[in-house]
Amino acid sequence: MTQLVHAHPSGGYILEELHVGMAAEKIVDVTEDRIRLFAEASDDFNPVHLDEAYAARTAYRGRIAHGLLSAAFGSAVVGTILPGAGSIYVSQTLAFHFPVRIGDQVLIRITVISVDPESARVELNCEGFAGEKMVMDGIAVVRVPRRRKPQSR
Repeated sequence: MTQLVHAHPSGGYILEELHVGMAAEKIVDVTEDRIRLFAEASDDFNPVHLDEAYAARTAYRGRIAHGLLSAAFGSAVVGTILPGAGSIYVSQTLAFHFPVRIGDQVLIRITVISVDPESARVELNCEGFAGEKMVMDGIAVVRVPRRRKPQSR
């Protein structure tokens, strides 16, 4: 059973608070600015992302967002909602199914599929949707803090 959660008041869930079925979602607008800033941050200036005239002549018939930009939206959920602050990516598999375009809203859904108390790692199912279409999916392994530090007064 899936339980939709929001960001923990402390900023992140600890290992002992996580269980299979916890899920978090975030909707992100794909904009011209996001694509440009991602190109600059990643140094990926492929014209299929940035040049409409070029992209119009490709199989995509127009510009598409970087696949890893959509994956970065998943990273935002992992780093800020579930598990949240203190979690560290160990690995991520990804499959891209449909292109994402300027103007799309991408719904990212992250769901806990396993918790390993011994290694303090969780497996997360990562999905991205534009409208009804699943545009990407994969599995992340994330290391999670075991307990919070006491707050200093």
